[in-house]
Amino acid sequence: MNMESSHETTHKQHQMNQDSSNMEQPHESLYLVLPYLPLFELLAMAQTCRSFNDALNSDILPWLNIVVYDKVRRSRLSDEVLIKITSKAMGRLRSLILVNCGKVTDDGLLNVVANNPGINKLHVTQCTGLTAEGIIKAVTTLNQHNTTLKTLKINGISNITKEHLQTLHSLLNSDDSSSIDVEICPKCDEPRMVYGCPSETCNRKRTTGSCRGCKFCVLRCEECGICIEFDEEENEVACEDMLCEGCWISLPKCDFCNKPYCNKHAYKQCVVPGSFGFVCEACYMKIDEN
Repeated sequence: MNMESSHETTHKQHQMNQDSSNMEQPHESLYLVLPYLPLFELLAMAQTCRSFNDALNSDILPWLNIVVYDKVRRSRLSDEVLIKITSKAMGRLRSLILVNCGKVTDDGLLNVVANNPGINKLHVTQCTGLTAEGIIKAVTTLNQHNTTLKTLKINGISNITKEHLQTLHSLLNSDDSSSIDVEICPKCDEPRMVYGCPSETCNRKRTTGSCRGCKFCVLRCEECGICIEFDEEENEVACEDMLCEGCWISLPKCDFCNKPYCNKHAYKQCVVPGSFGFVCEACYMKIDEN
């Protein structure tokens, strides 16, 4: 009787240990989600358990395309963090997309491309810590490894000149303006983002034959991109951008001043108790003062 009881106890203990071991392992379906997570969420998941960390270190798929979009400019991504993250790609990184990452410098970018010579898509828009000279060095380094960039986005990099742009086109071996997001504005002759009006009934397009130009030469709606005439009634917005009448009407408004944010600045919306919508920053400051 004692032997049977001892055997039963041992069997139950073995089963409990096995169940406990299985409970420590994440469900297999969760591993399928990892490649689709944003970068910082992916890194957070890697810290939750050893299984996730091992899976991410051994799986190359999540590290082929690295995207960091710092919408509110918190600048969480420094050179050190970027280099550490891209090292997980083990030289197989193909796409590097950084937006508003102001702490990334020329040295950090150069380190990344030197260790990942297969990058064919490089987007570093509004990364104010970079320079035109640094971008040229990075593209030159990729060329030395026989890598041809398909697209290069550098809008927001300061002090870009025509000479810089010509050098980059030469390095990309392309006369196609679509390979680089910055081009020479036909109106002011400066290297900037150039747009064309999507509306077929555009007055400028009908009268002058073309309305292509940078945002300094041609006023445009931030939402739909159509031209806004100088003599049109201005639709007041809560941010510094301009909106056409149609987009102004369709966007949600501040509960106090009835001004909308464009979608690019919608993150600035504030919520106050008793409000059914949102309050813009300016009105929120007035409420706070009272």
